[in-house]
This record gives sequence, C-alpha cells and structure tokens, in this order.
Amino acid sequence: MGHLSRVLQASTIYRKAVSKCVHWRFSSATSHTTEKSVPYTTTLKEESPASKGPTKPLPRSADVVVIGGGSLGCQTTYHLVKMGMKNVVLLERDRLTSGTTWHTAGLLWQLRPSDVEVELLAHTHNVVSKDLEQETGLHTGWIQNGGLFIASNKQRLDEYKRLMSLGKVYGVESYVLSPAETKDLYPLMNVDDLYGTLYVPKDGTMDPAGTCTTLARASTARGAQVIENCPVTGIQVKTDDFGVRRVVGVETEHGTVQTPCVVNCAGVWARKLGQLAGVNVPLVAMHHAYVVTERIEGIQNMPNVRDHDASVYLRLQGDALSVGGYESNPIFWEEVSDKFAFGLFDLDWDVFMQHIQGAINRVPALEKTGIKSTVCGPESFTADHKPLLGESPEVRGFFLGCGFNSAGMMLGGGCGKELAHWIIHGRPEKDMYGYDIRRFHHSLTNHNRWMRERSHESYAKNYSVVFLYDEPMAGRNMRKDPLYEELLKQGCVFQERHGWERPGWFNPEGPAPVLDYDYYGAYGMNPHQDYTYSRLLEKEYTFDFPPHHDVIKSECLMCRHRVAVFNMSYFGKFYLVGPDAKKAANWLFTADVNKPPGATVYTCMLNNHGGTESDLTVSSIAPGAAASVLAPQFEGDGYYLAIGGAVAQHNWSHINTVIQDEEFKCKLIDCSEDLGMISIQGPASRSVLEEVLDEDLSNEAFPFSTHKLVMAAGFKVRAIRLSFVGEMGWELHMPKEACVPVYQAVMKAGAKNGIGNAGYRAIDSLSIEKGYRHWHADLRPDDSPLEAGLAFTCKLKSSTPFLGRPALEKQKAEGLRKRLVCFTINEKVPFFGLEAIWRNGKPVGHIRRADYGFAINKTIAYGYVRNPDGGPVTLDFVRSGEYALERMGVTYPAEAHQKSPFDPSNMRVKGFY
Repeated sequence: MGHLSRVLQASTIYRKAVSKCVHWRFSSATSHTTEKSVPYTTTLKEESPASKGPTKPLPRSADVVVIGGGSLGCQTTYHLVKMGMKNVVLLERDRLTSGTTWHTAGLLWQLRPSDVEVELLAHTHNVVSKDLEQETGLHTGWIQNGGLFIASNKQRLDEYKRLMSLGKVYGVESYVLSPAETKDLYPLMNVDDLYGTLYVPKDGTMDPAGTCTTLARASTARGAQVIENCPVTGIQVKTDDFGVRRVVGVETEHGTVQTPCVVNCAGVWARKLGQLAGVNVPLVAMHHAYVVTERIEGIQNMPNVRDHDASVYLRLQGDALSVGGYESNPIFWEEVSDKFAFGLFDLDWDVFMQHIQGAINRVPALEKTGIKSTVCGPESFTADHKPLLGESPEVRGFFLGCGFNSAGMMLGGGCGKELAHWIIHGRPEKDMYGYDIRRFHHSLTNHNRWMRERSHESYAKNYSVVFLYDEPMAGRNMRKDPLYEELLKQGCVFQERHGWERPGWFNPEGPAPVLDYDYYGAYGMNPHQDYTYSRLLEKEYTFDFPPHHDVIKSECLMCRHRVAVFNMSYFGKFYLVGPDAKKAANWLFTADVNKPPGATVYTCMLNNHGGTESDLTVSSIAPGAAASVLAPQFEGDGYYLAIGGAVAQHNWSHINTVIQDEEFKCKLIDCSEDLGMISIQGPASRSVLEEVLDEDLSNEAFPFSTHKLVMAAGFKVRAIRLSFVGEMGWELHMPKEACVPVYQAVMKAGAKNGIGNAGYRAIDSLSIEKGYRHWHADLRPDDSPLEAGLAFTCKLKSSTPFLGRPALEKQKAEGLRKRLVCFTINEKVPFFGLEAIWRNGKPVGHIRRADYGFAINKTIAYGYVRNPDGGPVTLDFVRSGEYALERMGVTYPAEAHQKSPFDPSNMRVKGFY
C-alpha cells in the first residue's frame, strides 16, 4: 500500500513504480472515469440507462419546475412544498446527486465571517440534524463530531476570535484553544507550529446521498413530484404585451411542462441550462479533489480540521480521513459534458501534491498511511466564491440556485429556504444580496475572461484570511470612468466595485496601476515583480489600524477643514420618464418626490415586507428642448436617479420589476456610462465653485437639496447641492467628455484653498462620522427605514400609498424589534464590523459597520440592537442600557448615541460654520 509520504516524494519516473502500490494510479491526465470509490457508494442508487425514460410521467403543468437533483434542487423543492406549494416538480437528468453532490465531502462548519451565512448554516444544521428525521423517521447521515480551525500565526487566530465573537450573538458554542489544549483534544495532531485553534463542538458531516434521498421523500410526501432520468432540452420563453420576456415552459425529450417558474439548480451544467433561456450564468467548472486514506489508529471520533494556512482540510471518515483543499493551479473543465453522471476524473498529482505536505505536517501519522481512493469531480465556482441565487435580470420567472463553490451541502438548507421564499413571496426573508445574481453588472456575467480570472482567484484564495480592505487582483480594469487616467497619475489606489475602478485612496508616493492578472504564477505565468499595487494592498492585511491610516486621516481632515474632490463617476445614473413616471415614483419611493423641477430628495425604495432595497437621491426634471444625456426629451414627468454604483444593477432590476408588475407606462434609461460625476465638499467648496460655475451659490439662491443645469469650463453640467460626508458641497453630474476639463478647472480654482483628491476610504470614514447610512451595511433588504432611523424619508403622514407602506405601518403599531444604534469607544482600537454588542451583560446584536472618525478622534460603530426578551426596542430601552463591544474576545466599554456625535444639528451641510 502506498503512503502519503511516497506521494510527496513522487517524480515523473517515481510515479510509475509507486503506482503499482496504490489503488489509484498517479496521472496528470484529466480523463473521465466511472469508478465510484467514494464514501457514499453504499447509499447511492444504481445507475440506470438513460433510455429507460422518466421515473414518473411528466405532468402537463406545474407552478414551479426545479431542474437538478443535487443538494440545492432537493432543498429548494423541500422548502417550496413545506411553505405550502403543491404543484412542484423536480427534474433530474440522471439520478439524484449524480452531478456534483454525490462526491462532495459534506462538511458543515457553523462559523463564517458573515452574519447571514451563520444564519444560513444554522438552518442547514437544523434540517439535516433533526427536522428531516422528525418528519420522515429516516436518518440523513448527519455526524456531529465537531470542527477545529487551525491557526499558525496571530493574524489567523485573530480572524478566528472575530468568528467566536460573532458566534456568541447567535448562540454558536466555540472555544479558542491553546496548542496544548488542542493536543489534548486531537492527540494525533502536530501542534509545534500552532498559534492556537478555534473549536466548534457542534460542527459535523453530512451524507449527501442520505440527505438528498430523505429530502426527496419528505417533498413527495407533501405533494411534490421528483422525476429522475429526464434531461431538460429547452426552456420556453415568450415576450408579453409589455415587452417582458417570461418563462412559460420546460421542454424534455419526453414532453413539455408548462410553468411560469424555473429554478436552475444544475450545478456545473447551470451555465448551459441558462443559455437555453438566454440567461447568463457567470460560473466556471473546475476539478476539485480529495483523497481517502486507509485506516488510522486513534483517529476515531476526532473533529474535522481546517488548516487554512496550509490550504487543507481533514474530514473524519469513520476510522480514516478524507484530505483535500484549494490549490493555486486548479484544473478548468473546459468542455462540460452532458453525459457526465456519477463520474470522476483521474487525479492530477502534480496539482494535488501540495495538500499532502500540509496534511502530513498537521497529522504526522499520515506519512505512513496508505491511500484507499482518490475522488476528483467537477464543481462550479464563481467570481467572488459566493453562490448565484434569485431571479435573473434577463428573463422573469427564471431563478438561479447554483454556483456553490463546493459548499452546496452546507449552504443548501439555508439557501433552499431563502430561494423558496423568494419564489413564493417575491423576495427572500434574509438579506441575500451577497448571493443575488443582480450583484454583478450585466456587462460582466457573460465575459469569459472576467469569469475565468475572478473564479480562479476566488478559488485560490478561498482559505485566505478575510480582510476588510482586500481587493481582487483578477478581472480588473473592466470599466473605467473618464477620470481614470487623470487620477492614476496622481497616485490613486483603485478599488473594484461592479466592474468599475473607483478611487480608494491616494498614495503620496505616486502611481500604483493595476496590472493584468498573473494567476499568482500558476499555469506557467510569470508573476509580477515589484508590483506596487499588490505591495500596497498587502500592507492592508491587518486587524490593526492599516499603515495607510494617516493617509486616510489627511484626506478626511482636508474635507472637514478645507475642501476635497471625490470622483464618484461610477455611480448609477438613471432617468425615470414617461406618462406614468409620477405614478411609478409615488409607488417606488418612500419619500414625497412629487416636487417641481429643481428639487432633489433623499429617499428609500422598499420591498413588500418593508425592507430597504435601496437608498438614493431623486431629482425632479423638466423635459429637454433637444435630446441630450443631461436633459432627455420625454412626455409626462421625469426624474433623475443617482444610486451607489456598486448596487446599480440591483436597483435597475428592482425598479424595472416594479414597473412591469404594476404595468406603469414609463421607462428607465441608463446613462451610467455616459455621465461622470465629481463631488466637491468642505467649508471652502462654495468659494472654489464660484470661480467655476456661472451661478449664484448662496444659500438663498442655491439651497441644500436642489439642483440646476449650469455651465462649467464651457460645458453644461447638472449641479446638485448634496453631501454624503456631512459638509457643504455640490455634486457635478456631466457628460463624459466634460469630466476632465471640469475636474481640472475645479482643481485650479481650489489650489489656493488647499484642495486635494480624496477616495472612498475617506467617504467611509466621513459618512459614518456624520451618521449617514450605507446600503447593504447599515441598511439592508431585511432592515426597515424605521429600524434604521430613516423614518423622515417615509411619507407616512400623507395618504399616498407606496410599496412596503402596510408593513411599515404594522411595524410602527407593534413596535420595533430592533434599532440601529451608534456607538463610540474611547480606546483607540480598530473595529471592522461583526463585533458583538453587549447590553447589561447580554449579547443583543452585532456591529454592521465601523470605522475611525478623525474629526471626533474616536472609533465609531453602528449595529442593530434587539431586546433579549423578545420585546420592542424603544428609545428608552436603548438609553437605559450599559454597553460594551467585543472585539476578538476582548470587550470595550461603549457609549450609545441617539444622534450622530458629529454636527448633530446639521449646520455644516447647510453652509453654517
């Protein structure tokens, strides 16, 4: 029998000799094998020839057709019928689990660096460990043997301590262990190079086949039809009377099922299935592997292990281990085969060998342990290592439930429930924006280079420490605004959002361009040498104040004391125009935007549960005399919408969906690429712009929250008096050809005032200091404006109906169950979000967003507070508590604020200093 140590020493010549001693040959070939030497073969159904036909007759129609019988397909079907749907059909082209689910390792870890993911994992845990067994009397194969995260350095242990603090909010039991304590728990482990570990006793392992079979039985018992051996050959899509493309049916070789809703749970085949409907599914297929060892004496009942720094996991397999991980040079499955079922690839030892070294270092007994089998199967991976869920932007009724990055089993229960709720009620219960297909701009979702690069990087960095200020190196320079080159020369360090390169901060030492992706030296690529951008980014990899903290400070204080220019050209810029534009605006927006042209209103958009889908500014406009990007021609009413660029696709899709559902006669026009925008903010902004704009900028002539078309540097621009940093200032929205001349004119006029550039890192600090909300941080689809302190944006005193109003009125009558609270701490320590909030010694929530406020010289943090007794969270409840915030296991006394501690009377934005 071959030992892992012999694998580690293998060379091209040596492989031929050693291959006689192991069950599986060493090979760098990538051919398909039908051998099924995996832990779950005993629970799998036997394969049947495709010619046998469907296991059940196809119905003529269904309310929902789920395509794909893996983890997500089975979980979604189960949750749909559990929520009351009866006419649900699951179609599987072969047998349940035959694609990617059958060979998965089936690990479930309860702690991840995301509050939503902790909740999703908790639901999966409940489904597989108790719910299904209670419903069916069948055991799913759940084994609760615990989980152990390995830290080889302080940074990694700090990350685990962050997870531990978040876990306390959700009642997830976890412990930080010393090396000696780790050795007591796991005697076979080498702890000589350990800094510490995180132990979660209730982590465990799922049996994919057992879980999916039980889900299918529970679903059929509630009325669903699970039909195997029935490949889908087409998706019927029709365009309705309003020009909207909608799903109407699913075609198979054995008949057509009429349906208004399809759920794409086809795993690595999801992209091909999407193409049948004209839907882009941005994922790539890769080989993903693990090996199963022979018996190891003393390994029984040990917890599963993730050694992130070695990029390897050790999964308990009875009296053996499964060993796998994420390598820097994964193999892409270039031609995804439709005939691939219960199949595996030959393992490429050149790729996999790095995991052997890490595994032997962690458990030295493996050095003399034989390999029983190798498992190398296909998995789907996405650009940000997060799944693809929700209704596609291209076709109504076509939902995605795919791209799970080898985590489909552990995320399946939570995501299946949210996806079912999405289908039935129009949106999920939780904040699923991080998984929503609409998080990607439509220009990227069918861009092969972008998908390939980003998916590779997210795969290779899957086990990397998650730092707040990290940026991707792959798939960059996809979208550049007109000021990109101008700012690059001035040392701009760019961030990537929605494909855009937006200013993050400005490096005093000079330019730091983002270079073409080098795949970190994989695949024979030459890695970049002396890469300035990469070097600056690596300095940000810390849980302390980053080394560029003082640079951000100077940008913030320049804005507070003098004047700063922010390039915000990446913003989404839409026009809502047409005969029913006013009706649409009244229904879409929480605030009263029924104003004469020239008014600008800050408002929210809600879902029917009262959750916040967006915050934005809406400016009433008059029709232009001649069609132009600044003043379009239209009939009826018109509005100019300015929306954070990172969420532009989400907003575009939300508005269009509402227009379609309500049958409003109006249209949304996207001018995001055609318009640029700079924001000039600070006490000296008026004196600077008086030299650039041909307009009286006094408070009387140009008050806050108004806009005008004015001339600047020979170009017509839309000047809007607004601020997102809490200072007097104006935004200049202009045609792209005007951006550089207008920017240069502003910088020239402001030279005597000490004007300078500032980026989004400064905006983050300045905005939290002022108490302004960031959508998808302080404000999410599961937060209402009332809970977020934005009741002033809601026209509840009027009689005008708007989307989400009934939910807000009910919430107001019953009392708020959570409130967003501002905290400051006196000790100078950095907070990044996810820290636990303690009130009178009890955990009551966690921090959503935190930053350092340089004007008040304190750390500021915002988080939602709940009543541990389950009652309403009143202002008196907030005021009466004593608070502490827990960072990495250490608590710091905190002061709660009812209003922003900076300029609470709002004098500065009104021009009073």
